[in-house]
Amino acid sequence: MKNWFFLFGALLTLTVTAQNKTGFKGWAVVPPMGWNSYDAYCGSITEKQFRQEVDVLAVKLLPHGYEYAVIDFCWFNPGPEGWSPDNWTTFEVNQPYKDYGSRFQGLAMDEYGRLLPAINRFPSAADGKGFKAIGDYVHSKGMKLGIHVMRGIPREAVQKNLPVLGTKYHAKDIAGIIDSCIWNESMWGVDATKPGAQEYYNSVLNLYAGWGVDFIKVDDIAAPVYHRGEIELIRKAIDQCKRKIVLSLSPGETLLGDANHVDNHVNMYRISNDFWDNWPGILRNFDLLNSWSPFIGNGSWPDADMIPTGKLCLKGFPEAQGRPNSDKREHNSFLSFTEQQTMLTLWCMARSPLIWGGSPAQSDDSTYMILGNDELLHINKSSINNHQLYLPGWGRGDNRDTRIWVAESPDKKIKYVALFNLKQQPAEISFRLSWEFWKGKFRATELWTRQDKEIVDGEIKATVIPHGVAVFKLTGL
Repeated sequence: MKNWFFLFGALLTLTVTAQNKTGFKGWAVVPPMGWNSYDAYCGSITEKQFRQEVDVLAVKLLPHGYEYAVIDFCWFNPGPEGWSPDNWTTFEVNQPYKDYGSRFQGLAMDEYGRLLPAINRFPSAADGKGFKAIGDYVHSKGMKLGIHVMRGIPREAVQKNLPVLGTKYHAKDIAGIIDSCIWNESMWGVDATKPGAQEYYNSVLNLYAGWGVDFIKVDDIAAPVYHRGEIELIRKAIDQCKRKIVLSLSPGETLLGDANHVDNHVNMYRISNDFWDNWPGILRNFDLLNSWSPFIGNGSWPDADMIPTGKLCLKGFPEAQGRPNSDKREHNSFLSFTEQQTMLTLWCMARSPLIWGGSPAQSDDSTYMILGNDELLHINKSSINNHQLYLPGWGRGDNRDTRIWVAESPDKKIKYVALFNLKQQPAEISFRLSWEFWKGKFRATELWTRQDKEIVDGEIKATVIPHGVAVFKLTGL
């Protein structure tokens, strides 16, 4: 009997291990990389524009590993009456519920309360086809399709009390009427305790799977309130839809107290609030990425948010209307070239997902030079032991404005060290191999300049320009 129990336990362990390797964490074994339409188009992108951007992505960034193309925010919103998708300006997408049928047309949805692409913006979605044609187009380019979705069920579906597909329940039976997004009033939450709630999310994810969706970014779910119940509903809904759909949560800041739960349910999750092209946002992410570094890897990734480089805010975001000095006016990234190098280096050393937000078709060569640094991208895709150092005296005097991140190759034969200068003036920063117990002789190469650097007495030093970085690959000799 004891032997039988031993064999049963061993078989159970092997089964669980196999499931872990083939489960949802196996769908994002490296941090997801791609492009998202929000920073360039807000909620107004059209099918024509999306296809044009995908064409550029497939040529310029897919060879570097950027494989996801994501339609963000309010693709189910046809816009205000008289709005022309072909001669467009960005409209105010955060429509209050009271405006249905007046300033705005109703949201596009089916008879079961599931949101659909607005046909005036995505004509191939006519006749209930959804994003199937766009998904096929993205897949034909060797890329994967992603979409942004709002947590919950449309208020309009609740008002009409539409049925939940395949059940005896209706929208009013599952809606969390007191649980609404604070910045977009078009949705109610779904009450995870109600019968029919799981079936509703199952029907939504089955719809997406039929379109060929490979990635969903679920908004209003990680912060300001961590919606544990709906996260679990969505996890189960994806698992039952029989398609490998990577799950991303937004926005942040996700709280560390929810780290174990989020790590066990999703592939990537925002740890920062909305990050735009400003230096204070980068500084904030140094602290956040440091705090979340114990959770890097294993198919679930702390996400520092999209990369705001290149051409941003096409035609101006709603916030820019009447405010010509707004940061949301159409512009090239306000980050300097040096600051962009620092940002990408930090994201790669911390293995954050790399989702670019600028316009692929309208961004310049310098943007692609930043995004396409394959040596840095290799750190993002394949490194271990990623962490920020805590040095003697850190946080006092000059040390408070420098940071050092380190990482290794999986076989530990290659080491990486990034020296960050957060000051307004140049700084000499040094790293001693003994701080990480690295032994042996190495050849050091800086990954932005491609220049070799001598290691003297086990120490590597660099004079780093303001807001800059020197990042070295140390190859054993």
